[in-house]
Amino acid sequence: MARRPSRPARVLATAVAAGALLTTAACSDGGSRSSGTAAAAATPLAADSASPSPTASPMTSPPGRLTRAGARTALITEGDIEDDWTQVKSAGRWRETLLVGKVDVADFLTAKTDAADCQKLMDSLYGDALLGRTAGPSALTGFQDGDSRLLYQVAAYTPKQLDTALASLRTLPAKCASFTATGKGGKRAVRVTEQSVPNEGDARQGLRVTVQGAMGGSPTTLTLDVAVVRVGDDAITVTAGGLGGGRPDAVTDAVEQGTQRLKDVLAGKTPAPNPGQFD
Repeated sequence: MARRPSRPARVLATAVAAGALLTTAACSDGGSRSSGTAAAAATPLAADSASPSPTASPMTSPPGRLTRAGARTALITEGDIEDDWTQVKSAGRWRETLLVGKVDVADFLTAKTDAADCQKLMDSLYGDALLGRTAGPSALTGFQDGDSRLLYQVAAYTPKQLDTALASLRTLPAKCASFTATGKGGKRAVRVTEQSVPNEGDARQGLRVTVQGAMGGSPTTLTLDVAVVRVGDDAITVTAGGLGGGRPDAVTDAVEQGTQRLKDVLAGKTPAPNPGQFD
């Protein structure tokens, strides 16, 4: 397993590679998340550019329109994330069964709308639709490293859709800090916390979602690191983790490399190949 380079080395690598990627990524118009034993992680999300939050950055996205081919080109590859991630073709069929369950409304006392938002979070993570239905071209790819999975999506949305989705995501660490859900195998304890995201794109938000339950009669914990980054009317969504814990470093790599790649595509540029910056 390759050793993560020092921050100066990573900065230099980013400057030289300009967020370039290999062009052999899998494509999908939607995507579903994976099954039983492995998990797909969730990561941090940050603030919308319209917010005064220090995590928001000025609108700098290119004016181009995302095409189906451009969405495929904007996908990351193995060369953009460290460790032993291997690209897989089955990412569109991934399902995380621990995410399937009915939120216990009693946990929320009078805040019934909070329960609905937490249910929506669980359902959207299971169905790989954290930002809702895409409004234009989209592409999806996935990677596996042992019991960990990383799902990466590039898609076009409407401005209102992104505004609403990011505003909602920012409220989840407070609304859904701790609750229970009941599914096959019994009750699951769910915790949602905010996770930092690199200061990329026009707006961003990060989450960590932890689900404790049982699989095959044994106690199991699924940890997902989730990150969403907005670039104009398009966005990248990264979910990484599994039964062995979250994968925040891989999410950081995906956000840093993937955001620049999407910007290049929207600007009409062809990102240079990245032959494994962590080799």
